[in-house]
Amino acid sequence: MSAEQVSGLCEQLVKAVTVIMDPASTQRYRLEALKFCEEFKEKCPICVPCGLKLAEKTQTAIVRHFGLQILEHVVKYRWNNMPRLEKVYLKNNVMGLISSGTQSILEEESHIKDVLSRIVVEMIKREWPQHWPDMLKELDTLSKQGETQTELVMFILLRLAEDVVTFQTLPTQRRRDIQQTLTQNMEKIFSFLLNALQQNVNKYRLMKTDLAQEPKAQANCRVGIAALNTLAGYIDWVALSHITADNCKLLEMLCLLLNEPELQVGAAECLLIAVSRKGKLEDRKPLMVLFGDVAMHCILSAAQTADGEGLVEKHYVFLKRLCQVLCALGSQLCALLGSDCDVETPANFGKYLESFLAFTTHPSQFLRSSTQITWGALFRHEVLSHDPLLLAVVPKYLRASMTNLVKVGFPSKADSPSCEYSRFDFDSDEDFNAFFNSFRAQQGEVMRMACRLDPLTGFQMAGEWLKYQLTAPVDTGPMNSKTGEGLCSIFSPSFVQWDAMTFFSESVISQMFRTMDKDEIPVNDGIDLLQLVLNFETKDPLILSCVLTNVSALFPFVTYRPEYLPQVLSKLFASVTFEVVEESKFVVSVQAPRTRAVKNVRRHACSSIIKMCRDYPQLVLPNFEMLYNHVKQLLSNELLLTQMEKCALMEALVLISNQFKDYERQKAFLEELMAPVAGLWLSPEMQRVLSDPEAFISYVGADNKIADPVLEDPSGLNRSRISFCVYTILGVVKRARWPAATEEAKAGGFFLGYLPSGTPMYRNPCTEQVLKLFDNLLALIRTHNNLYMPEMVARLGDTFAKALDMLEVEKNAILGLPQPLLELYDSPVYKTVLERMQGFFCTLYDNCFHILGNAGPSMQQDFYTVEGLATQLLSSAFNNLNNIPDYRLRPMLRVFVKPLVLSCPSEYYETLVCPMLGPLFTYLHLRLSQKWQVINQRSMLCEDDAADDNPESQEMLEEQLVRLLTREVMDLATVCCVSKKGVEQNTTAAVDGDDDEAMATEVTPPANAELTELGKCLMKQEDVCTAVLITAYTSLSWKDTLSCQRTTTQLCWPLLKQVLPGNLLPDAVSWFFTSVLKGLQVHGQHDGCMAALVHLAFQIYEALRPRYGELKAVMEQIPDIQLDSLEQFDSKLLNPTLQKVADKRRKDHFKRLISGCIGKPIGEQFRKEVHIRNLPSLFKKVKPSLDTDALENEDGEGFNVLFEP
Repeated sequence: MSAEQVSGLCEQLVKAVTVIMDPASTQRYRLEALKFCEEFKEKCPICVPCGLKLAEKTQTAIVRHFGLQILEHVVKYRWNNMPRLEKVYLKNNVMGLISSGTQSILEEESHIKDVLSRIVVEMIKREWPQHWPDMLKELDTLSKQGETQTELVMFILLRLAEDVVTFQTLPTQRRRDIQQTLTQNMEKIFSFLLNALQQNVNKYRLMKTDLAQEPKAQANCRVGIAALNTLAGYIDWVALSHITADNCKLLEMLCLLLNEPELQVGAAECLLIAVSRKGKLEDRKPLMVLFGDVAMHCILSAAQTADGEGLVEKHYVFLKRLCQVLCALGSQLCALLGSDCDVETPANFGKYLESFLAFTTHPSQFLRSSTQITWGALFRHEVLSHDPLLLAVVPKYLRASMTNLVKVGFPSKADSPSCEYSRFDFDSDEDFNAFFNSFRAQQGEVMRMACRLDPLTGFQMAGEWLKYQLTAPVDTGPMNSKTGEGLCSIFSPSFVQWDAMTFFSESVISQMFRTMDKDEIPVNDGIDLLQLVLNFETKDPLILSCVLTNVSALFPFVTYRPEYLPQVLSKLFASVTFEVVEESKFVVSVQAPRTRAVKNVRRHACSSIIKMCRDYPQLVLPNFEMLYNHVKQLLSNELLLTQMEKCALMEALVLISNQFKDYERQKAFLEELMAPVAGLWLSPEMQRVLSDPEAFISYVGADNKIADPVLEDPSGLNRSRISFCVYTILGVVKRARWPAATEEAKAGGFFLGYLPSGTPMYRNPCTEQVLKLFDNLLALIRTHNNLYMPEMVARLGDTFAKALDMLEVEKNAILGLPQPLLELYDSPVYKTVLERMQGFFCTLYDNCFHILGNAGPSMQQDFYTVEGLATQLLSSAFNNLNNIPDYRLRPMLRVFVKPLVLSCPSEYYETLVCPMLGPLFTYLHLRLSQKWQVINQRSMLCEDDAADDNPESQEMLEEQLVRLLTREVMDLATVCCVSKKGVEQNTTAAVDGDDDEAMATEVTPPANAELTELGKCLMKQEDVCTAVLITAYTSLSWKDTLSCQRTTTQLCWPLLKQVLPGNLLPDAVSWFFTSVLKGLQVHGQHDGCMAALVHLAFQIYEALRPRYGELKAVMEQIPDIQLDSLEQFDSKLLNPTLQKVADKRRKDHFKRLISGCIGKPIGEQFRKEVHIRNLPSLFKKVKPSLDTDALENEDGEGFNVLFEP
């Protein structure tokens, strides 16, 4: 190798790098240059001298960077094959570059510093400590040369800690060697870092005011920042004693640096990591020094200064860090106080609370929300919750919450000081809205905890605020609602206040009733407030909605004064028919479209009535007649209420009728209530319509062509009649029940005796009425399913060609698209008649299946013994499934099949569940296999796809639906077959497995995951057994991680275990095992799935290999398998006399055997492997054994030190 050769090559490389980096180069040129450079790095024998030449100070930064990259490449990929002298030559030169080969600290490019430190770290990872014992001394010597070298040494130490401890990017033995040696030397490293920090900070403080010394001061400042960054990389994991050594000197320095603008963010970062440390409580005790005078003063003065300078990003970031520090301090205090550590409440606790409260009242919504979890911990704490200082803060916290609940601070607006901060924290109003909703929910939790400590104060504040809102004039703000002139929109100042006040009063009043004794409740005050709310009149739908929530919140007071119940009912019933006067101008052939706000008020009133009847039925029972008359009056006008509203009121009546506790009386009432429905549902015309798809399409108007799709809807009334009947049947089935107490059930005539299994049998007063309507319901379901037949879809009118499609809302929910922000809230819901038709079909379909799903739990044996029920269901609900789209099949499985199966007593498994599930599982397996085949083919062909109208989102939607349907099917199989005991323990399975060492032990299914009675019953039937097993094992290689993980951990092994005693065919056994390996190929890149699948493969191999030699043949086909290692594993497995190796060791061995078929993430598939060799063991003598790498470890160099000082 001559100097000319090196120079010539370097010239070519400089040209190539220039071409690569020049924006004006053509693509061909750039690719050629790139290829030349890569080939040079891979093949050229003189990389080291070329790299060093290119890295000289005289070259441009880009060329120097490339030169250093060459050196890094050499260390990473060629080190193991380099002669010793060349290694020493390279190492000395690199250290020389640090010493004198870079520009000064302020001039050098950061990417040059970065790559230089990387090269040193790569060498350390390969040679320290065994072959390079003086590495730390050399770094120390370098740092004495000046700031430039000290900063590079910091970078090296930080990078080393990140690679070894944080990212763990090297083999286990090397990692242990280096980490242990670091730990042994930690005292030196820490004192080096602290001294560097202290000296440079002192110099910086001396010189920063002297303009002549400006560059020198900046250099010291840079080193200070580097020292803090490096400390941050170590504080996280070193022994706590290093952090608290020398009277917590480190913590003291960090606190003092909080008031140094250039260094404060780094100092706060270090402080935060230190204060957030977990570990033994005893070791964490010294952290309490941060509650001392000096530390508190530093933290508070730094916060005040940063906040006093207005909104500057740098200061705001610092404030966030300080806030986190205070939160972490609070958590440490909660952990230490009240434990055995003998820690007392700090003297500065009051000061701490005041400063913490300052963050809770800061204009930034983000800072306010950051404090909530710590407030919750303080209010919950067994010792602190009795502390007078904390109790004194409760009213202040609640007062702050009153402000914080007000939804202001949208980044696009400027109506509050919070907006400015939100622009830093949130990308859009939608983002802010989602954040605020979860922040508010969190605040609700914490307020309830605060009110446990002081319930009356919260109630008084709620009362004051409520009275204020009731008398305050309405301010609609600049934006008028589209509902009508002078009404609020959701951004109006008045509504925002009402909304916050309502949330506040709801939270504190509910907590007061839970916390205080009955006799202490301030009943008179509560009733006064209730009267004020009941007498308040408003025509604003948004405000009225808040008023109704306040009525519900104050309703528990009525239990003390039942005479107020009629007034409450009147208020609620008036709101059920609420209209905004403007709206009645629109009266046309169709019902006037109501705005969402108005619909919400009416819905709200209905649900308040239901809630009241559900939670306080005894209270409402004496007023039953009044309630019934109200409802009858409303139902008499067909157009006054929507079908949903009518049914909600009927549900409320049914809930109260459960309190009759008299079977005959309730049955007679339900018969009377359902008479109009029965009359309509059983009429000859309706029977004809429900049982014939063509008649049905015509009756609901889906075959029409409509000129004005907004206003014209001649068949709306017909549709609403069908909806009314279905809603009512559902409401009655869902709500009618026998008394919970067996004695009352016996007395009231509900009790029938016991099943053979000992389960009590009851009769439901609604059974007779519902079963009378049952045949027509099944006819409707059959007809609805048949609408999807191609000839029926063809009969839909032009306007309604897409009537059976998904609603846009459903599509968005499946694709995870955010709903647009709430401006839509108050525009009139002018749905086109197509949207109304889609909504009708969708709701009707869901509700029919909800009825079937609720029928079992509701009517019990009377439902399960309906003659030929299995056949009837198969011919209706499961009719024409081939044409039913995925988005309709999903809810059917979830709301009908699953509840039916779960609530069915074992007596009816043979007659009902097995005959139904057998054909269903067989069909579902076929369907899903075809769907996944299409998806897999599509992903293989996607390059040559021709585009049609918006196919991407359509394909995404279809794929996502197949995923969701797959999860639904696997969930159904799991619920049917595997006992809850096994599944529940396992739902916490590690979602992303830890590194290899924690290999999969967390995701092993519990040994007691047994089959349920139903599972055993299903597995006895060959067709069902085959369908379920094949579906479970095929699904492992479908591209849905979640489904794969659940099925692997919960379902696969219990199913296979059940059929093991039988004679499985060798081909079947091979297929099961291969299916798991295929799953590993697809999902191996996801730690959680990989761990679960490896465990399952291991279980199958251990259990079946002794009986089936075929499994070994499957193993032999795994790419890169080491056959001698397989022989060794097999011989141990098949020789019962050998002592069994520990489970974990066997599993690790097995995992290594099958590693060739474990899929990798795409980023790693083509990555060049880095091989770091183990060095001779540092700490214990290894017993020589055949399969260790002891021989190659030494690499023929023996124990000689490689890099002599």
